[in-house]
Amino acid sequence: MHLVGNSVAYQMDCMEGLKQTPDKFYELCICDPPYGIGFAGFDKHYGGGKALAKTTLHKPFFGGDKEAAPVEYFRQLFRVSKNQIIWGANHFISRMPFDSPAWIVWDKDNGDNPFADCELAWTSFKSAARMFQFKWQGMLQADMKNKELRIHPTQKPVALYKWLLTNYAKPGDRILDTHLGSGSHRIAAYDMGFDFWAWENDPDYFAAMQKRFEAHIAKPVLFAPEEMYNFEQTKLFD
Repeated sequence: MHLVGNSVAYQMDCMEGLKQTPDKFYELCICDPPYGIGFAGFDKHYGGGKALAKTTLHKPFFGGDKEAAPVEYFRQLFRVSKNQIIWGANHFISRMPFDSPAWIVWDKDNGDNPFADCELAWTSFKSAARMFQFKWQGMLQADMKNKELRIHPTQKPVALYKWLLTNYAKPGDRILDTHLGSGSHRIAAYDMGFDFWAWENDPDYFAAMQKRFEAHIAKPVLFAPEEMYNFEQTKLFD
């Protein structure tokens, strides 16, 4: 059994997609735009030159992450969505710029290495700051029984997006992702029955994401989503 929800992804520039979208069309946008920290995947060492981001797709990260998203991106994002969760906003908060009491911390439990111990997401919610812990250290992942193939330099785990959707979205919400990347967010939204729209500009990463998504939905579903994620439970983050 599977809750039915639209799952649509387009290979296109997000700015074009945003400009074509009506006001407040989405209840929630969860996005991971460029941070502007110079992270470039295979072709560049990062964090003191001791580690190199490795994925199955051997190419530089699209755009080289040289610049954070422009101010106009955030204007459009807030126009088309009612609430937002924006990863990496600590790097470009001056471009938004709005305060928030409800930052999200992803504790990556990644041990002693030059990469960041955690990642931060700005949210539009008026609640307390919260933390999600999930190991994401190279070959080591918190859920090794369902280990994810890394296809993108800035890939985040499906479990992280399921946690976000469980605690910040409601049944029937339309969900947007402007920078789909590896497609972890799409997989999470599909499993939980959300209507989901996304854009990814790079054709190679889009193709890899599509292949990953199609392989996922071809797997048999052992448990109904409503059994796995009880939306009637009291939310932690009202």
